[in-house]
Parts: sequence; structure tokens; C-alpha cells
Amino acid sequence: MAQFDPDELTAAVIARMQDAPDPRLRQIMAALVRHLHGFAREARLTQDEWLAAIEFLTRTGQTCDAKRQEFILLSDTLGLSMLVDAINNRRAGKETPSTVLGPFYVPGAPDLPIGSDIAANTSDGVKTLVQGRVLDGAGKPVADAVLDVWQTAPNGLYDVQDSDAPEFNLRGRFRTGADGAFNFITVKPVSYPVPTDGPVGKMLLALGRHPYRPAHLHFIVSAPGFETLTTHIFVRGDEYLSSDAVFGVKDALIVDFAPGREPGTLIANFDIVMKRAGG
Repeated sequence: MAQFDPDELTAAVIARMQDAPDPRLRQIMAALVRHLHGFAREARLTQDEWLAAIEFLTRTGQTCDAKRQEFILLSDTLGLSMLVDAINNRRAGKETPSTVLGPFYVPGAPDLPIGSDIAANTSDGVKTLVQGRVLDGAGKPVADAVLDVWQTAPNGLYDVQDSDAPEFNLRGRFRTGADGAFNFITVKPVSYPVPTDGPVGKMLLALGRHPYRPAHLHFIVSAPGFETLTTHIFVRGDEYLSSDAVFGVKDALIVDFAPGREPGTLIANFDIVMKRAGG
């Protein structure tokens, strides 16, 4: 068996990939090996540190289930999710910026009529009307756009984190009409910590980082002929806007939650500008 000098090992591993039938896989794996080996050399990684990293990744995988994605949380908190988002979602002009999906998206939320209350089972919080239009880059309405929305409750938990919450609480899907308009009732979002009971939360605390996200509401917006948009709206004035634990805040997504028509209520106006597919 050939024995490789440490300085030759990286090239030897990459050479073993030359027969991979998928050129993109070969390119990605070669880059991964180069950077992983470079990281180990730069940090002069010890055996104990390598084993600790393996154990950390093992615990991260073991924490994942149908309701929690700890690897997405790891990617988010290391800024990788937002870097991939920036590489793949370059938008110009008035197009609404994208941001992270987050670890608590759940497919299959109920389809609801425009104007429905996704907080009907939530007794706390400030009732808030969220309204706007889905538009194209020329300002024309986009009909049949689907808005998949979700958020935490006033206790800072998503429904899948809270055993007392009904299924799909504070989640819903809305479809625009010919005018591109949408509106729904919810409660004002609150800032909250990402889970700190798992390996990613423990990593943040070990690094002296806080785990908080600024108050926000999630959207996935899709429409025929347009690129699907994953985005948030953030509450203007939130104390964590400049230090979001997952680096997801963009200025264009910060929205005023102003006094509503009824006393003690709020209103948030947010128009969504879609990018045409292939544009």
C-alpha cells in the first residue's frame, strides 16, 4: 500500500475522484477536500479536536427529526445559508430580496381564504393585519401567486416546538386574485432564541454569541412564470436587527408595524416584487 506524505495527501485524494461520472460532483468534492485539508493544516487540528468535531456532527444529525432541522440551523448560524442565498439570488431594482428558509418550515399548511386569521388559536399577542400586493418588476399585479406564511407564537416558539400548540398554528397559504392583493390576520411577531438545547445552541454559547433572531414573519412566494421567493418581513425597531443570529436581515425587509384601524391593533404593509423565471 502506498504511503502518502501529508503534503501529497490532498492531491492523492482528489486524484482518486477523476473517474467520477458526474463532473459537477467531482468539482464539488475536490473543492471540499482542498478546503477541509487546508482547514486542518491551518488550525493544526489535534486528534482530540477532530474527534470532538465528529461527535458534534453526530449529535447534530441525531437532533434532526421531522419537526427540527439542526443541520439547517448550523448552516444558518455559520452564515453559510446566507452566503448560498447571496450567490444564487442576485436581484436588481425593486425585486424583493430573499433570505434564509430557517429550520422550522413545515410543508402542507392549510389553504386559507384571503383575510383569514392564522392566529385564531392564539390568545396572546397584538392582533396585526398584514397586507400588500404581489407584483412583477414592472409593477403589474401577479395573479395566482401562493404565499406560504409562518411565524412563532408570542411565547417565542413555533407550533412544532410547542406541544400545547395545535397543528399548523400561525401557518397558512394564501392565493392572490387578479389584483395581486393579499391580506391576513396574525399577531405581531416577537424576537426569540434559536434552540439552545442542541449542539448548535451550545456552540453559540461557547463562542460567546447570543442565540436571538429579530422578530419576523416568514414567506415562501411562488407563481407561474416567476422564481420562487423565500423571504421574511422584520419588525422595525427590534433590538436584534443588527445582530441576527443567522445573519438574515436585509434593509428592504424591515417593515413598520403601525397602529391599525382598531384600537390596540397593528398593520404591516408589504408589497412583494417577483423576479421572472429566466430573467
